[in-house]
Amino acid sequence: MTERAFWNPMANMGALREQAITFVRGQGSTVWDDKGTSYIDASASLWYCNIGHGRAELADAASHQMRQLEAYQTYEYTSPPAEALAYRISAMSPMDGAKVFFTSGGGDSIDTAAKLTRAYWAAVGKPEKQVLVSRQFAYHGSNAYGTSLGGITPLLEHYGRLVPDVEQVAWNDPDALAETLDRIGPERVSAFIAEPVIGAGGVLAAPPGYFDAVRKICTDRDVLLIADEVITGFGRLGEWFGSQRLGFVPDLMTCAKGITSGYLPLGAVVISGRIAEPFWEVGTTNVFRHGFTYSGHNTACAVSLANIDVLEREQLVPRVRELEPLLAATLAPLAEHPLVKEVRSGLGLLGAVELHDSTKLAAVVAAARDRGVLTRVIRGVALQFSPPFVVTEDELAHIGTAVAGALDAVA
Repeated sequence: MTERAFWNPMANMGALREQAITFVRGQGSTVWDDKGTSYIDASASLWYCNIGHGRAELADAASHQMRQLEAYQTYEYTSPPAEALAYRISAMSPMDGAKVFFTSGGGDSIDTAAKLTRAYWAAVGKPEKQVLVSRQFAYHGSNAYGTSLGGITPLLEHYGRLVPDVEQVAWNDPDALAETLDRIGPERVSAFIAEPVIGAGGVLAAPPGYFDAVRKICTDRDVLLIADEVITGFGRLGEWFGSQRLGFVPDLMTCAKGITSGYLPLGAVVISGRIAEPFWEVGTTNVFRHGFTYSGHNTACAVSLANIDVLEREQLVPRVRELEPLLAATLAPLAEHPLVKEVRSGLGLLGAVELHDSTKLAAVVAAARDRGVLTRVIRGVALQFSPPFVVTEDELAHIGTAVAGALDAVA
C-alpha cells in the first residue's frame, strides 16, 4: 500500500503511516467504513455530532447558501446568516444583551475569549488585569492560549505554557480558586475559565454547589468567568448550554462542536452585554483587534441555523434528559468489571469508564470496535461515551454489551 500523506491529529503516525480505518458514510448514530462494516458512534465522533450523521437538511442548507454567496469577509461587512445566527444564539444564551463573535472552531474561540478579557480590562482602565486561571485536567484546545490553559500534562510536552500569566487550580475545589486569586491579587486577574463538565480530561463533573461558589468568588473579586461550552453547548447536558443546567451565568461562553453538529467548522464566543459595552457604545475608541478569515462564514452560519432548527423541531435537547438515565444505566454495570476503576455518568449524554491499568485502554477500544462500537481514550485514563442525541435505546444497550465484551476480551 502507498504510504499515506495525511497527518492525523494527536496520532502516533508510526502506527498509522500505512493505513487507518476509513469511514465513508453515516446515518443517525451509525457510520460505515470502506469495507461496508457498520459501527455505533458512541462518542458522536469528537463530541460534536449531536443531531446524528447524514442529515439532508444541513446539506441542503449548505448547497442553497453556496449558490447564493458561499462566503464574504466580515471585517467590514455582514450577511443574513451571520446576523440571524448571532441573534438566535444571543436569545438562547443565559446572559443579558449578549453579543456573538464567530470563529472557526473551539480552539479559536478559547483564544478569542482569553484575548477579549484582557482587552476588556484595558478598555475600562485596568490593563494590569492580565492573569488567566484554569483548572487541573481541563482541555481548552490546541492553540496558544488553549495549550497554556490546559490541565492535561502530556499535551504540554515540548511546548510548555506558551502564554505568560497563566495559573491553575484544583478542578473541584472553589476554596482553592479563592486562595489562588487572593495570593495573586484580584487586581491582576483577568478571568477564570472552566468547562461545566470537564470533557477530554475524563468527564469530571464538579461537586454540587461548585459553580455557585465560583460565580460568587469571581464576582466578589471582579474577575470574569468564562464557561468553556465547546462540548456542553447546544444540548449535551439537556439544556442549550451547560451553564444553564448547572444554574450559573458566565460573563463569556465559548462554543463550537454542537453549533453545527460538525457538519461545517464553526465556533463562537458569546459575550454578555456588560463586557461588550465598552466596544459597542457610540463614539468609543475601543476596538477588539482580533478576527479570522472565516469569522461569520456565510455557509457555516447557514448550516448552524439548520442544525438548531433540527434540534428544536425534533425536541432533541429535552430528549437528552430522557436518555440521561438510560446512558447511566448502560454504563453502570461496567463498574463491576475487574478492569474498571470508576464509571462516571448521570449528567446529560456524557460518560466515562476509567480503568485501573491505562495500558489496556487501546486494546479495549479495539475490542469494542471489533464488536461494532466506537469509543476513544480520554486523558489516557478512560473511555469516552457521548453518543448523538438520536441514539436509540437498542443502540445504547448494544454499546453496553459490546464494551462489556471488550473488557472481558482484554482482561
